[in-house]
Amino acid sequence: MQRIGELAAFGTAICWTVSSMFFERATKRVGVLAVNFYKLVFAFGFLVVAGAASRGMPLPLDAPRDAWIFLSLSGLVGFVVSDIFLFTAYKTIGSRITLLFIALSPPLTAALGFLFLGETMRPLAIVGMGLVVAGIVIAVLGRRDPSVKARMSRDDKRGYFFALFSAIGQSVGMIFTKRGIGDYDALSGTQIRVLIGVVGFAVASVLAERGRNLRAAVRDAPGMKATFNGAIFGPFIGVVLSLYAVQQTNAGVVSTLMALSPVLIIPPTILLFKQKVRFLEIAGAIIAVAGSAVFFL
Repeated sequence: MQRIGELAAFGTAICWTVSSMFFERATKRVGVLAVNFYKLVFAFGFLVVAGAASRGMPLPLDAPRDAWIFLSLSGLVGFVVSDIFLFTAYKTIGSRITLLFIALSPPLTAALGFLFLGETMRPLAIVGMGLVVAGIVIAVLGRRDPSVKARMSRDDKRGYFFALFSAIGQSVGMIFTKRGIGDYDALSGTQIRVLIGVVGFAVASVLAERGRNLRAAVRDAPGMKATFNGAIFGPFIGVVLSLYAVQQTNAGVVSTLMALSPVLIIPPTILLFKQKVRFLEIAGAIIAVAGSAVFFL
């Protein structure tokens, strides 16, 4: 069973990689808010079916009050705030570099757990955090053409900051999740987070664009198709596989295998999108993933 759990964790990393490419494409067509809203709508539908099949309860009606409070906060921070930054980063610097910044999320979560939950941090974990940061810096610097001495563009700077803020948001959301989930069913807990995310993005879309973006997105068939496909691989299959992996094998192994996305995304970037990837970018991705592995030793 442990081997099956490890395969599930590796499958999760593949799902995150595939979903990030779909969402990058969709965001460039229909915008950040529309993609996030419909992504979560699709995911909620999938989770309702999965909840009915796995525990005979399509909706989390049996969730305790603390679960609703803290998982709702997690949905607002981890999905709404974090994903607005995440998808804007996809649009500006691309999914490949953005995923590298997301590799910061596990170390940041550990640091927040140390500060607010009283969890301990080992010296080796600090070394791992340093490696992740070093890998990201190397990959970011490696994107620049050494023959061109132009300054970093404003869009690139914005993209890096958005990716960093997304990683921070995911970490804060994870702390709320850990505080609220307790012994409650993880799949149903995810439903609460996704439901609050749907409401949050609906409100954001109405406030920002009076919902016009949501109506326009429905008329963009390629954008909606990419969003639908991303929802299947990300918030649905990816979440289910990650939960199964955690149940079957060591959490450190799971986290390490799931952190492979920055490396897994390099081959399709080269083969499918014909993008040029420099040596330092590949080296930075490998170092960042190695840092994640050290962190969980």
